[in-house]
Amino acid sequence: MTVRLNRPERLNALHSPAHLELGRVFDEFAADDNLWVAVITGEGRGFSAGNDLRYQAEGGERVAAPNGFAGITSRWGLTKPIIAAVNGVAMGGGFEIALACDIIIASDKAIFALPEPKVGLAALAGGLQRLSRQIGSKRALGMILTGRHVGADEGYALGFVNEVVPHEQLMERVDTWVAQILACSPLSLRASKDVVYRSLDVASLRESMETSYDSVRQLVASDDYVEGPKAFAEKRSPKWTGN
Repeated sequence: MTVRLNRPERLNALHSPAHLELGRVFDEFAADDNLWVAVITGEGRGFSAGNDLRYQAEGGERVAAPNGFAGITSRWGLTKPIIAAVNGVAMGGGFEIALACDIIIASDKAIFALPEPKVGLAALAGGLQRLSRQIGSKRALGMILTGRHVGADEGYALGFVNEVVPHEQLMERVDTWVAQILACSPLSLRASKDVVYRSLDVASLRESMETSYDSVRQLVASDDYVEGPKAFAEKRSPKWTGN
């Protein structure tokens, strides 16, 4: 599933109606067994400039989105992979959207920042927590406490960007990543993502490895768990069903 943020006149800054719409979109993604991976990107020259402060200043009604910014920053338990294809400005909540995804592929025109302190706010949609977990507290605070802009290459060096590509090749390269993901067992991927994120909540390596995971039990009981080794032995590509 490809989701394209489409408010280019406001650099895809999001207001309450957009959050609610995106919440419904990702509800459908989570529930549809035929959708195995999602890509989120932006229309125009921005990925997302974050919260639509103009809408707020104009008196627009603010409604709390049940699953967080863009319907994903507080969507706990979604084990399907999500790729952020960052095509331009990813500021504040826009950066938080990207950080909530599992993989970030960035155009060489992408710019990232958590500039909230410059306007008396804070990145409270997961940016403070996710960035520090992904690149370490010192590097994260170097961005957070200055609100400075970080280009795609520096984002790659810091460790929150997976790959930087020429702007005009962004979606083509994302398609390559999607194809690699779809070549894998969807249940294996979901179990792997689930274990990685849930392990972050456990300080003890031994405890995290000895924890029982429903996603792993579902994988082991699946047809795909049989199909993978069978296809390997028969020297053919596996036919995944997600069951």
